[in-house]
Amino acid sequence: MSDLSDPTVLPETASAATASLPDTPPGRRRARGFPIVPVMVWTVVLACAVASPLIAPHSPTDQALISRLAPPFWMEGGSTDHLLGTDNLGRDLLSRLIYGCRVTVIVSVLAVTLSAAIGTIIGLLAGYYGRWVDTFLMRVVDFQVALPALLFGVMMASIYEPGLRNVIIIIVLFTWAPFARLVRAETLSLRDREFVQLARVANLPGWKIMVRHLFPNILSTAMVQATLNLSIVILFEAALSFLGLGIMPPKVSWGLMLADGRQYLTVAWWLVTFPGIAIVAVALSGNLFGDWLRDRLDPHLAHSR
Repeated sequence: MSDLSDPTVLPETASAATASLPDTPPGRRRARGFPIVPVMVWTVVLACAVASPLIAPHSPTDQALISRLAPPFWMEGGSTDHLLGTDNLGRDLLSRLIYGCRVTVIVSVLAVTLSAAIGTIIGLLAGYYGRWVDTFLMRVVDFQVALPALLFGVMMASIYEPGLRNVIIIIVLFTWAPFARLVRAETLSLRDREFVQLARVANLPGWKIMVRHLFPNILSTAMVQATLNLSIVILFEAALSFLGLGIMPPKVSWGLMLADGRQYLTVAWWLVTFPGIAIVAVALSGNLFGDWLRDRLDPHLAHSR
């Protein structure tokens, strides 16, 4: 067998031997392209949330029983005045979808931000101080993870008055634990590094070390987890609203639209199809963008490409 370090090996032989070496897997070698479609989906959702009164062709609450269950404009009996049809009360479906973006954006942004903040603080404390602090906080995390989120969310929503604020609180209570576990793991890998040891030698208090030295190094990890949590939050809110325990009328929610249209599924398929497509598209876009962001910010993946 030829040795590539031997000067007597011919260039052709060396090239052949090099070519025979296993290459890095293509999935790890090439960076994923920028997720144009997910970004476009979220751009549209944000634009609709901010400018709903300007974009929506009708009010989402105006009823016109004479036009109830009108089909989309391309079907027989449809009208361009209601591009996606109307619901059982004659409300314009497109306008309700547009106004539903507001609830989606408000719930997802606030719930993810709050759960990320709580989980990051708990993870930093557990990872930095260790010992009984770590044991106690991680047992709390284990207890929270062991709870069936949707079941207890339904129970809490049925006890307290349904509404936007309570939906956000319920979602935060059941989505902060993954942040705590992830941040704790990152903190454990960083707390014995030289820059942290030097900060300790300089007699910096623990909270300053966590804020100045540890938090900037785990920020990218928390950001990736936050983007991946978007889909969980959106589906959680839709499930609660579908069960009648989340967003209540006159506010508009995609999950509430599914609940209103399920009894007309056989005669008006558009009542559940378009809200369902909106939920799937937004949740899937959040996951795809989170995967791309993880590939870009993870140094190990970047090194392997």
